[in-house]
This record gives sequence, C-alpha cells and structure tokens, in this order.
Amino acid sequence: MGTARCGRSITIKPPGDKSISHRSAMFGALAEGETVVTNYSPGRDCAATLKCLQALGISIERQGDRVLIKGGGPGGLREPVDVLDCENSGTTMRLLAGILAGQQFMSVLTGDDSLRRRPMARIVQPLLRMGARLDGREGGLKAPLVIRGGGLRPLEEYALPVASAQVKSCIIFAGLHAEGTTTILEPVPSRDHTERMMALFGGELRAGGGRVCVRGFQDLRAASLEVPGDISSAAFWLAAGAILPGSDIRIEGVGLNPSRCGFLRALQRMGCEMEFSGLRDEWEPSGDVRVFGGPLAAIEVPPEDVPALVDELPILAVCAAVARGKTVVTGASELRHKESDRISAIVRNLQAMGVTAGETPDGFWVEGGGRLRGGSIETRGDHRIAMAFAIAGLAADGETALDDPGCIAVSYPGFMETLEHLKESL
Repeated sequence: MGTARCGRSITIKPPGDKSISHRSAMFGALAEGETVVTNYSPGRDCAATLKCLQALGISIERQGDRVLIKGGGPGGLREPVDVLDCENSGTTMRLLAGILAGQQFMSVLTGDDSLRRRPMARIVQPLLRMGARLDGREGGLKAPLVIRGGGLRPLEEYALPVASAQVKSCIIFAGLHAEGTTTILEPVPSRDHTERMMALFGGELRAGGGRVCVRGFQDLRAASLEVPGDISSAAFWLAAGAILPGSDIRIEGVGLNPSRCGFLRALQRMGCEMEFSGLRDEWEPSGDVRVFGGPLAAIEVPPEDVPALVDELPILAVCAAVARGKTVVTGASELRHKESDRISAIVRNLQAMGVTAGETPDGFWVEGGGRLRGGSIETRGDHRIAMAFAIAGLAADGETALDDPGCIAVSYPGFMETLEHLKESL
C-alpha cells in the first residue's frame, strides 16, 4: 500500500476491497469447509465482521491480509454469549441481520454512536415480512437490534424503495434460510458483489432485468479467492492524479466491477485522460488504471448514476471544485444517512476551502474552477470525508488540517502513509 516512482509515473496499490472482504467472510462462515481469502481489507470495519463471526462460533485465523475461515455449513452458527459489536460498520450490521434472521437462536447487533444513529428500517421491514422477529430502538428501526431467528418465509416479490446493495444482500442472505424462492426488484442496478460471490461458493442465483432471485436452503462450499483492490479507496488517488496538473498516477490491481465504476466514468466525462491495462475478468473483473493530470470540466450526476459511485461522491466533489463550471449531483439523499450527513459535510468543508457550493435536499452543487485554499476540515468522524479533503489539500494553497485523521483507519489504515509518499514523489 505504499508508492513507488518509475520515471515520472507513481504506482499505488490500494488495499483489498471492503465490500468484497465483508461478503467473503460471511459466505465462508456459511459454507462447508475452509475458505481462504487473500488481500482481505485491513480496515476496522472488516475486522469487526470477523470478530462478529468468531462470536458466532466460526473459527477464523488471520495472517496479515490472509484469512482462513472454517465454515460450519448449515446450522454451523451458534448463539453468541454477548452482543455482537459491529463498531462503525453498516455493512456488517445490515448483512449479518439477514443471516441471523434465519438462525434458530437470539442475537443482538449493536455498534458505535454513529452506527446506532443510522436508520435500519430498510432491512427491518423486509425481514419482518419474511417472518423474522426483530426489535430495537425507536420502534425497532435503530440499533441495538434484537433478532430472534428461524422460520423464515420467502418474499415473492420485494421492490426495494431505493437501490441499495446492503439491503439487497441482507435479503439474499435471509432468502438462503427461507423455504422457497425470494425475489428482489431493484429500481436501478446496485453493486452485485453478493450475486457474483454466490456462484463462487457453489450457490445458485438468478439476476437480470432488475430482478434477483435466490432459492432457500442451498448448500454452499468453501472457496479460495483473492480480493481485488478497493475502487472506493483507489478513487482518492485517481482524483489526485486528475486534479494535479502534470501528474501521472497508476493504480495497480483494482476492482473494475461495472457496478462500482461510476467514479471512473464520471472522471472520464469530466475530461480526465485515463488508460487501462492488465485486465482480468474472473469472478470479479480487475486491472490497472492510469490517470493523467489535466483540465477538468463540470458535469451533472443524475439519480440513476448515483448507486455506482455513492461512496465516491465526497471525492468527486473535490474534483468538481477544480473543474470549470457548475457540477450538480441529484438523487443522493442516501448520503445524509452515512457515517455522517455527507452532503452537509461536503458543502461545509468546500466552503471552508474557498469554494462556492450549496446543498439541496438530495444532493449538492459546486461552482468550480478557482484555486482552493487550505483550511480546517471537520471530518465528523467520517473516513471518506477525511480522505477526500486530505486529497483536496494537495491542490490547495496553504495548509489543510483534519480534525480527526484517525477515523480513516475504519477503511484504509495506510492512507496517510501513502499520502506522504505521494507528496514526496510529486
């Protein structure tokens, strides 16, 4: 996860993908046999998933970025003796809720202050319709969540109110423990890591035409897999390459799943010069991406584009700040319910750096093209806000200071070290 300079080009290898790491551990726990995962994400969120699975009776051995998971197959999980602490990880809580809803025991999911404030209605409502027994704060809609599992029935057709890979995956995991076939309808496609990984672990799932169908009580078998680099983490270095004139940054071995490449497409629309090489298309596509610094132009991001780059919108806003014209993002109200209200955090911090920007109920706008000035950044304990504005500091006049750089360790512990290497190499 360091940097190396080759001529004028800088190469960065991002950490393993968070979304895929979470799912690999969960599928490994449900499968029969020993699953071996390499390049597992080093972030605290993914470590929280491993701790929760261990508390559910799964034997897990971690050797750096290599994780060995001894799954128990059907009935292999056991009732935990204490609450399951998901820490800051919404993915851990939402996906585990789907798994636990089908188990014949009681469990309690909790997390830190931020996670306990995040709404869980989108998973609670479909799980209740499947016959799960759940309770929690504010009428069962916020953590801690108490789940008394077992006896699930399938959802014949469940239309997701908004595109959400976490909600979709929660229902898929619950559907694996329901008698019959569960069908999920998506308004627009969201990331499909769960669907791809189902096949890798020997399961059957049908997806297409906005429908995802999963049959219950399938036997999953252990697998060996290498997690590709995290495109959401790589996005910060891609942005650095795009906004710094004359730069040449290559990202090595990053995941290129089309459902996650919205940020790459957005950068290309803004005029960023980009090259791809070393492409592989196995269970998850991956390859190398090289970006070159140059002038950028403003774009519009409509609602249908948001699911493929929702995690990258903070760093896209930084790119918009240096792009000529007015960038407008709509249909992104989900950003208000992340680790922080990201719409508010993006706009306030851009304004602190001298950028004209504003909020809308479901998005934001940025008048770009001027010089950024250094400033004091309120991260609000949100790792993606912290990393986005650390990158903004590279293009700013004067010093940029983050009030809580430690929050970055949630997803990318080596980020600040790599940032320092990048500064030295530029």
